[in-house]
Amino acid sequence: MEFKSVAEQWGGFNVAGPHARAVMEKLTGVSFANDDFRFMRNRVINIDGYEAILLRVSFTGDLGYEIYIKEENQLALYQSIFEHGKEFGIRPIGSRALGSMRIEKGYGSWGREYSPEWYPTESGMAGLVKTDKPMFLGKEAYMKLKDQPARQMLCQFTIETEQGDQGADAWGGEPIFKDGKYVGRITSGSYSFMFNTSVALGYVDTEFAIAGDDFKIAILGLPRKAKLLAEPLFDPKGTKLRA
Repeated sequence: MEFKSVAEQWGGFNVAGPHARAVMEKLTGVSFANDDFRFMRNRVINIDGYEAILLRVSFTGDLGYEIYIKEENQLALYQSIFEHGKEFGIRPIGSRALGSMRIEKGYGSWGREYSPEWYPTESGMAGLVKTDKPMFLGKEAYMKLKDQPARQMLCQFTIETEQGDQGADAWGGEPIFKDGKYVGRITSGSYSFMFNTSVALGYVDTEFAIAGDDFKIAILGLPRKAKLLAEPLFDPKGTKLRA
């Protein structure tokens, strides 16, 4: 048996938002009703004569689909997506917009919120570790630590920032203080245009990770008031993502 990586031969796009299902149905001519294509499922489908791989998943936190196609057909797919999405006001977004949305949703990113630095019990990923499996890489180490108290917890904050030239959002690396004591640091931050507030993710020492409590986050050297949230700003129950 031989395994060969073909990742460099494929490219793709993410179609996401409240009209994503309608766009995909126009693009493909098949039903994308929830019962026909459920969250976290995948399929191979024909789009304009090209074979494509579809995944129902989105880093935006909203309803969305990832489409992968051979690299030489990527431009044709891009044009087709926008042609079929015109009536829904479809438009491209950049990495900063995507970052803002995933932070609103409380989604972590590899290298920022998710890394070997933190355990699954601290990053909110413990529910994805299937300990009933007979074997997986790192199982022995995880079984030893899974019941230990978490050192820190991944949390979401809203931050009061001044408007105008004095305002700035957190980006990552900013210290978090509770009553003058250093208790953690920000891993990602952005401005939320949907909720009109500065929002950030970060790790806080477990004893201080209490929803509703007030903190100070130093942005460009200046302390800003912040509040630790009990749940993500956007779609906390995941109903839009799974509907």
